[in-house]
Amino acid sequence: MHLLVLQHARIEHPGIFQKFLKEDGHSWEVVHLDEGQEIPSIDSFDGLWVLGGPMDVWQEQDYPWLKKEKAFIKTAVEEKGIPFLGLCLGHQLLAESLGGVVGKSETAEVGVMEVQLTEDGASGILFDGIPEKISCLQWHGAEIKKLPAGAKVLATSKNCAVQAMSWGPRAYSMQFHVEIEHSTIADWATISEYADSLKAALGPSGQEKLEKDCAVHMNDFNTMAERLYLNWLQTSARV
Repeated sequence: MHLLVLQHARIEHPGIFQKFLKEDGHSWEVVHLDEGQEIPSIDSFDGLWVLGGPMDVWQEQDYPWLKKEKAFIKTAVEEKGIPFLGLCLGHQLLAESLGGVVGKSETAEVGVMEVQLTEDGASGILFDGIPEKISCLQWHGAEIKKLPAGAKVLATSKNCAVQAMSWGPRAYSMQFHVEIEHSTIADWATISEYADSLKAALGPSGQEKLEKDCAVHMNDFNTMAERLYLNWLQTSARV
């Protein structure tokens, strides 16, 4: 496959997924939206991945390209049926692009936390072979408040109802992060918005705590990421 990857911060890249893609011979092209790069035609690509970022979906005045990005996602997913994977901000952008509503979380989630698969998630393709309760990295202060018409909730948690979502046969997204590597926490902590949320949630030594917590779970995180990646490839072949 040849994938288009939309990034919102250079340091927030596909992470461990890059290893899997390279090993399997897939290629990808990255567009750095926050640096003013233009989105190419989706017609040259076999799939669309939209990653996380420190901005919120409603900040169109501060980040004017968000409006174009939402329109692009809508066209790619709804009109052209392009296989889609969204992570964190990408999860929220998918929902809003298709008519859902995103707003501030009542309780921000930052840290290694538990997520529960729903019946749709446990019986579907994306989470096939993955336990119904999983630990994962959370780092967000916004969430999907209203699903787009036709969407299904695949995973949920106490403080965030829509942890994973599907729309149609080939669009999937997750609020939590599965792409992380050993350097991820230190890298993301260089982004001021993330550093601030980390301190607010976990205290002055929040970065050190989160790095340790992720290190304990890293093998499980990477194993889950590879299974999700393989499962997503299966969904991309559906019509």
